[in-house]
Amino acid sequence: MNYRMIIRYLAFTLLITAAFMLPALVISLCLRESRSAMAFGVCILVLAAVCVPIAVYRPKRTVMRAREGYIITGLCWFLVSMAGAAPFVISGCIPNFIDALFEAASGFTTTGASILSDLDPLPKGILYWRSFSHWLGGMGVLVFLLALSPSGTNGDSLFIMRAESPGPQVSKLVPKTRQSAQILYKIYVGMTLAEVLMLLLGGMEVFDAVTISFATAGTGGFAVRSSGMASYTPYMQWVIASFMVLFGVNFGIYYLCIMRSFKRIRQNDEMRVYLALVILSTIVITVRILPMYQSDMAEASRHAFFQVASIISTTGFASADFNVWPTVCKTILVVLMFIGASAGSTAGGVKVSRLVILAKSLRQNMKKLLHPNTVSKVHMDGDVVSDSTVNFVFIYFAAYVFILLVSLLVVSWDGLSFEATVTGVLACLNNVGPGLGEVGPMGNYASLGVASKICLTLDMIIGRLEIFPVLMLILRSNWKRPRIRE
Repeated sequence: MNYRMIIRYLAFTLLITAAFMLPALVISLCLRESRSAMAFGVCILVLAAVCVPIAVYRPKRTVMRAREGYIITGLCWFLVSMAGAAPFVISGCIPNFIDALFEAASGFTTTGASILSDLDPLPKGILYWRSFSHWLGGMGVLVFLLALSPSGTNGDSLFIMRAESPGPQVSKLVPKTRQSAQILYKIYVGMTLAEVLMLLLGGMEVFDAVTISFATAGTGGFAVRSSGMASYTPYMQWVIASFMVLFGVNFGIYYLCIMRSFKRIRQNDEMRVYLALVILSTIVITVRILPMYQSDMAEASRHAFFQVASIISTTGFASADFNVWPTVCKTILVVLMFIGASAGSTAGGVKVSRLVILAKSLRQNMKKLLHPNTVSKVHMDGDVVSDSTVNFVFIYFAAYVFILLVSLLVVSWDGLSFEATVTGVLACLNNVGPGLGEVGPMGNYASLGVASKICLTLDMIIGRLEIFPVLMLILRSNWKRPRIRE
């Protein structure tokens, strides 16, 4: 175990977190928000004082393997969440540390679950920090570090990228990991700027356009107004909904568009299934809620598309209270909450690709029951999926169900309705944000007890890292030095 490299990477990630607090500090100073300015200033100074001496020291042994990659990723997200919670506590906006940690973890994991009910009185600097945490966490703090660091050219750094990036299969876009990370962030920044521009053209205020775009890009869902998305115009809602769908697409597809590899795009099974789910779900929900909107097709379809885009991309924005929609509509949204969007996107959920692999694997095994001597392989996007990847998908689902059941038992202790308990856990584990019932789009998680908030905070981080990096932290063998045979 290369402990020194682990500590050095953690120091770098905390320094990046401190650097990204600077815009929030500037906003607070410009708007004379003294408490929040002091909070960001203290956090930046403390993080710099602690981490700079560690970051400048370069260990002699820089080689890392999968074990170090998983451990760095798991520890990084816990430390960044704690560092991100500090401004909430110091400024007094969220005095309770557990609540602040819940809010910060929800931001960085792009979940969007909140314990805040009234956003309007909060300082702009704090609101900016909440939304920006979505943007930074969406593509990944460590992926950003790899894009900047010369060490990202080392092949061993791919283990970190694989541990932080979502999906059953993670590969580089180009041979060098650093260049792959840079390409991903260029696409990410470009799409974010495009959304900001389109919202500004629709008349949205600059602060709202920037923060909403941060939340959409990271598929997070933190609003900057107490009224949420309901106060924005239909044009703005259509723009936000469209970008939620776009950010739920595998970013590798956009790279293929740049490279004009349109044949490979057409062969992409996951994208076809993802878009089909969006279209079919929108049609069904529109038909069912049409009477609630006085047969106004434009309004009904807008709200249906917005909520489908929000839930399947795990963003969590709400343009309407879908708690009052027909049962079939809420059921569809819960199913989409579980599925999530594409691997290689900023969205959460179990990912469409895993379900496609699972369905094809089940079909393959059914054929073997009828024809035991048949030799067949699971194919995805025209390529053969390795047996190890298929097995990993089944292991992922087993671990997912186990964590889900344990979390349900913990959260049920608070006495919420069954609907709120189940959907609340699903919403946090899948990084969606709002559930149904008491934790629905018009509610929040403030009423939960300390144990439930800690449990759901862990669920958010586990869901964002897709389980295994966090489980690696509690595996004792990972922390032992390997024995050298004589």
